[in-house]
Amino acid sequence: MIQTERVGLTYLDHGREVHACQDVSIRVERGEFVGILGPSGSGKSSLLYLMSGLKTPTSGQVLVHGDDLHAMTDESRAKLRLREFGFVFQHPYLLGYLSAFENVLLARPGEDRGAEALELLDVLGLQSKADRKPHELSGGERQRVCVARALLGRPAVIFADEPTASLDHRNGEVVVDLLNRYRGEGALVMVTHDPSMLKGADRVLHLVDGAMVEEGLG
Repeated sequence: MIQTERVGLTYLDHGREVHACQDVSIRVERGEFVGILGPSGSGKSSLLYLMSGLKTPTSGQVLVHGDDLHAMTDESRAKLRLREFGFVFQHPYLLGYLSAFENVLLARPGEDRGAEALELLDVLGLQSKADRKPHELSGGERQRVCVARALLGRPAVIFADEPTASLDHRNGEVVVDLLNRYRGEGALVMVTHDPSMLKGADRVLHLVDGAMVEEGLG
């Protein structure tokens, strides 16, 4: 469903050439849980952003359903992300003036998904706090709101960039379990530096200095 073909990302940092990703070729099928594991600075987040269209590769291709993601117009790529992808980031990015319920609905603007949003908040243990603003929620609760937002509309792929890094271990495990349990037939691609968070993964890709050095089962 999503495939990278020798994808690379190079940029200049104060005149020094940095290879964030180098010739990475992977394939993610529908329904898979794929973990991308590596230390800080290994290029795992850059790879996630390339796969999801948030960054443009300097070499290689990213194919979604066989189409070159970065040959699309900006508008077409944005529509694809909105329709097909869900996102959870390291920090729970929520709009402070909106309630938890309203923040979830941001994933599918203009669509009538209120009942689905409330159902997701319910299964994530947040129905009683649906009307609360982000500052009225704990860090773990805010991240669960982000999980609900990512799951809304049953996206084909959920991209999770260090979604547990700002949480304690127990809350981190809860977030990963919720993502895995409620993603339905969608794929989950998650980057982390903590191998214990990938116990349920179908495959784990290991990155070092922007290159994939090992692939194994979760």
